[in-house]
Amino acid sequence: MALQNEPKLVFPALAGFYRRFSSYSYALIRFATGAILVPHGVQKILNTPISKFAPNIAAKGLPFPELLAYLTYFAESVAAVCLAIGLFTRIAAAIIGIEMLVIVLLFQWQFGYFWTVRGYEFALLWLLLCIAIFFKGGGRYSIDRLIGKEF
Repeated sequence: MALQNEPKLVFPALAGFYRRFSSYSYALIRFATGAILVPHGVQKILNTPISKFAPNIAAKGLPFPELLAYLTYFAESVAAVCLAIGLFTRIAAAIIGIEMLVIVLLFQWQFGYFWTVRGYEFALLWLLLCIAIFFKGGGRYSIDRLIGKEF
């Protein structure tokens, strides 16, 4: 039975389908947010040595560029996997979110919004998703839930 405040479905026959799978939607969002970032981390680890990546960070005037390069590799690989599977979810979301904030403000802002011209569009999307995930946590389908702890 539909609640009074719920909008009427254009295709009422899909109500059962929506009900059945809606509980998985957050897990899908959390998984996709982490899993789509993992190839970026793997690509950096396999193809870009720290000695070539750190100067990009130093060029922006950030301190400890080598340490920040390692943290970037960690965020885009280990933290991204943790986010995808829902392990240490809030910590992983915070790490990735901070990285994306730095990317938006220091590395991509000057190119404008659109990713097609090196803009901040996707880094901003990742940042916003990580903010939402940070506040929600691992959710029903996560390793955090299985172990009974959320950090």
